[in-house]
Amino acid sequence: MASDAKLLDGKKLAHGLEHDLNGATERLIAHYGVTPQLAIIRVGDDPASELYVSSKGQQAASLGFQFQERHFAATASASELHKCINELNDDDSVHGVILQLPLPYGFDKHTLLKAIDPVKDVDGLHPLNVGKLWQGDSSGLVACTPQGCKLLLDTVHPSLVGKNVLVIGCSILVGRPMAAILLNEDATVTLAHSLTKGLPELCQQADVMIVAIGDPLFIQSDWIKPGATLIDVGINRLEDGKVVGDIDFDNARKVAGYISPVPGGVGPMTVACLMRNTYVAAERTVIVD
Repeated sequence: MASDAKLLDGKKLAHGLEHDLNGATERLIAHYGVTPQLAIIRVGDDPASELYVSSKGQQAASLGFQFQERHFAATASASELHKCINELNDDDSVHGVILQLPLPYGFDKHTLLKAIDPVKDVDGLHPLNVGKLWQGDSSGLVACTPQGCKLLLDTVHPSLVGKNVLVIGCSILVGRPMAAILLNEDATVTLAHSLTKGLPELCQQADVMIVAIGDPLFIQSDWIKPGATLIDVGINRLEDGKVVGDIDFDNARKVAGYISPVPGGVGPMTVACLMRNTYVAAERTVIVD
């Protein structure tokens, strides 16, 4: 009988990354007097967003970063947000700026994201950083969740050359930048979504599958190629309070070779990569100067 898939431990990998960042931050402060600072703009009172921002602030503090949150009511005007973004862009002590998504109804996220200075865009969502990623230009900042997925993949696939990789989900946060990262590694990439025709058959051909659609337990075990590597980006809370991913984990792990758990897989890596982007943005100010 085949053994269960090996777990891709995001917590352990993130801890190692954060340990390295802690030491690098101490050296940056000691040698150059530069302390990385992250600023997050939050609009409205969405409980999940509030929790995410608080978690990011705690992680930043644990690494020796400075942190600030700019909170606006859902009734704030776009001009108020633009003014805040401009202030943070002009503040040399701030190295990373995030506009916490999703925004309340009525705001144009694309216009606001474009207003963030690309060198401070630690979420990797500015069109300039997105364009650099698709062109294979490593000087841009890369979106945190797909960056974390790639680091998880690196632990079991040092090379993705020629592998069939299926990305399910095409959001600007995960699916699209994930496809670009994989193409830059010479993988053979298919970008699909929950409405793609023949999706089970596509899944059965995939050596690696990265799922980010926000639909609990959507991917079934009989869709999975035996021995495949599965990265589950989904975080869904069921009616009984249980948190699950987009993949039917309990059954999928009996078929796959490697699988990331939910929680404890991609989530910790996303936060760790956000901190790494903030550090990189701070370090580049020293190099530029």
